[in-house]
Amino acid sequence: MASSGGLKDRVPPHNHDAEIATLGAILLDADALGQVLGHLRPSDFYRNAHARVFEGILALYERGEEIDLITLTQELRNQGALDSVGGAGYISSLTSSVPTSANIEYYAKIVRAGSVRRRLLKIANEIIANAYDDTQESRLIIEDAEKRIFDITDSEQEAGYQKAKEIVEETVEAIERLYQTKDSYTGIPSGFPSLDNMLSGFQNSEFIIIGARPSVGKTALALTMAANISIHQKIATGFFTLEMSKQALMQRLLSSEARIGSQTLRTGMLKSSDFKNLTDAAGLIYEAPLWIADTPNMRLLDLRAQARRMVSLNGVRVLFVDYLTLISSENPEIPRHEQIAEISRSLKALARELEIPIIALSQVTRDSEGKRPNLANIRESGAIEQDADVVMFLHRERTSEREMHEQAQVVETELIVAKQRNGPVGTVKIAFVPRYTKFESLAEEPG
Repeated sequence: MASSGGLKDRVPPHNHDAEIATLGAILLDADALGQVLGHLRPSDFYRNAHARVFEGILALYERGEEIDLITLTQELRNQGALDSVGGAGYISSLTSSVPTSANIEYYAKIVRAGSVRRRLLKIANEIIANAYDDTQESRLIIEDAEKRIFDITDSEQEAGYQKAKEIVEETVEAIERLYQTKDSYTGIPSGFPSLDNMLSGFQNSEFIIIGARPSVGKTALALTMAANISIHQKIATGFFTLEMSKQALMQRLLSSEARIGSQTLRTGMLKSSDFKNLTDAAGLIYEAPLWIADTPNMRLLDLRAQARRMVSLNGVRVLFVDYLTLISSENPEIPRHEQIAEISRSLKALARELEIPIIALSQVTRDSEGKRPNLANIRESGAIEQDADVVMFLHRERTSEREMHEQAQVVETELIVAKQRNGPVGTVKIAFVPRYTKFESLAEEPG
């Protein structure tokens, strides 16, 4: 094994010949630039002279000018960089090292691979330095390291910018796939057809808010949706429960899936006929790709870290957070509305980073008591409404839990889509089933 001193003396990963071949191929055929433009940047070149040459090529490209030996030499001369890159003679020599531009993507991938390895080394060295710094919290060091590693992964997957013709081709292909499969939703269906028809399912990268007054059923709705997605559609789902324990949450899930009254499960007063239903429901949940995080007073950085692990290790495609205002900010000294704004922005950014929908529950203000809630009623911060792509509210007339159990098997409830950045708004009606603490479509008849 090499000593640490030996590692410090080693030349960072790069391929000098691949860098020359990439630049030479572009000078032989300017059209070849388009093949690498989306995933190659000047900083990916190890040698500073090559980075400056590539910057000159990009400057010509952005102005729509011809790219060849003469124009590039003049561009670098105008920038005062010609001598630093080796002069006109070095620019001319770039084309002699490569006979054709046909392999430019292969050369560029080698250049990019060296760049990624250098970035990893830089991050690793900074992690080592931070680990020796006693003034930094361990969790903050881990969070920063995870985020930076994920940034590298994301940059490898991103295509940068694309021309409209490429995007329209991808979009038409997606529409054709929907036509062939007869799937009417472009996102992940919630299990409520009326809502899914309006939203076309929960869309990737969207931040979705479900708001309601206390005891109207936010958690019940989120858990019903999570069950529909994970148990019945077999789509990997993450559920952060910050208010209820994981056992209480599972008890609700068992009640709704087994169709055994929640009060019956809480007291253990089961009939012999209930055990088969309970066993069947437990089997379905056991097989479901559902991951539950139970951490009261969860800090924002911990939520982000766990979400990334759920996605990278378990392939989770949708996340529920119950609920947003129970997340602890990393800056407890700032006013609460600013803390909530920070949390909201972070969840929105996380949805985009992970490219999955994130559905977060939120309280509404007391001003909405006795009337239909609206966007102004979201509690503690207007930033939530601004950041959210979709905002929904649960609404029904205030009724005690005891009255609901005594008066009706189902309670009609409005699900108000008050904001949808990319679609219509409106109201759909769903049924709350108090006995099982779950929601169903009104078309379904609870047993």
